[in-house]
Amino acid sequence: MTDLATHVAPPRAPSLRRAAPALLGYAAVRALGLIVLALWSAARGKSAYTLLTARWDALWYTRVAELGYGYEVRLPNGDVHSNLAFFPLLPWLERLLHALTPLSYADAGFVVALCASLAAAWGIFAVADHVYGRRAGVCAVLLWAVLPVGIVQSMAYSESLFTALAAWSLYAVLTGRWVTAGTLAALAGLTRPVGLAVVAAVWAAGLVPFVRDRRMAATHGARNEERAPAAASAVHARRVPEADGAQDGTHAPSATTGAPVWRRALGMLLAPLGAAAYVLWVGHRTGKGPLGYLDVQAGWRNGFDGGYAFARFVIDKFTSFPTALAGLGLIIGVGLVIWLYVTGVRQRQPLPLLVYTGVVTALALCASSYFGSKPRLLLPAFPLLLPLALALARLRTSRSALVTAGVAVASAVYGAFWLNGSGPP
Repeated sequence: MTDLATHVAPPRAPSLRRAAPALLGYAAVRALGLIVLALWSAARGKSAYTLLTARWDALWYTRVAELGYGYEVRLPNGDVHSNLAFFPLLPWLERLLHALTPLSYADAGFVVALCASLAAAWGIFAVADHVYGRRAGVCAVLLWAVLPVGIVQSMAYSESLFTALAAWSLYAVLTGRWVTAGTLAALAGLTRPVGLAVVAAVWAAGLVPFVRDRRMAATHGARNEERAPAAASAVHARRVPEADGAQDGTHAPSATTGAPVWRRALGMLLAPLGAAAYVLWVGHRTGKGPLGYLDVQAGWRNGFDGGYAFARFVIDKFTSFPTALAGLGLIIGVGLVIWLYVTGVRQRQPLPLLVYTGVVTALALCASSYFGSKPRLLLPAFPLLLPLALALARLRTSRSALVTAGVAVASAVYGAFWLNGSGPP
């Protein structure tokens, strides 16, 4: 499964009809989550729609769409929360939809999130179907829908939009559509900082054939050198020019990737442009150069410390008995994430999926702040669900449906409870 050559010939477009069961199941799960949220919020005297569209990050995105960049909040402790921390693609789409329709900016964000979540579900199905088959694809989409933090998929946040772009970029890589993959990776880089994961996946997939080609060329050259003395004595040192790899048929660069080398190189070139453009623009705007965006994130007390702060956060939970249970739950959760990733490696998931998932997981778990949001930050790491999707796909249809329905109800209740809490998801 890690050999890209096995995925590019011939690519089959994931038709809407083929994906229909997955998309219908996904829509049903999300509708259940929204209904439970509406009922729960009404019982507490809150507006479910406000929770989805006008609180926390959703409010920051709406302000960017309406007023542009430059808004910041200075806290009493000296921290500066600048809206430059929020990447621009979602606000751009909100502004465009607001200009074309009577929708408010908040309404536009909600519509974008709903459409993007369906596109993400379709992209997840396309990837899982391509790698493991249709039944596993349906199960992967349903598992993504019933995640405990699945309600975020219906919020005016950027997770659904990013996941849609990432999933379709990965699918394009797996099927040898390099220019499409690079373009979607660039758009993902304009959506969230974790767009780096999509870029890394595209680059890893693009570089592997180059390395393989060089190794095969070196191996073939060594074989030719070994055969040279015998061939020279047989033909009296007569040299016959021969194309590299033609004799044993093992070296064919274009066949290895299923696309011309220039397309692969162009896709790799396009992939980082989105994130690079925004980061450089922020550096120019702040006057702090290429690393200016890091200073913006530092104002939010967010950075990458290898997981040190998160580890301390978990350890502090064991200072008393009630919070120790939460600490134990965090350890189990992190252990489950690591186990799922290792299982994916053992099941020989395609290299782009492993690279993408590894980077998303590392950035989520090793960020130095917003510990309560880590489950949400892991939401785009959908390949982690593929081992579970395979296990669910092996069950009888009635049993897998029963399991999914039970988890969907639990997820809907938890999502309603979560959003009606005091802190941001």
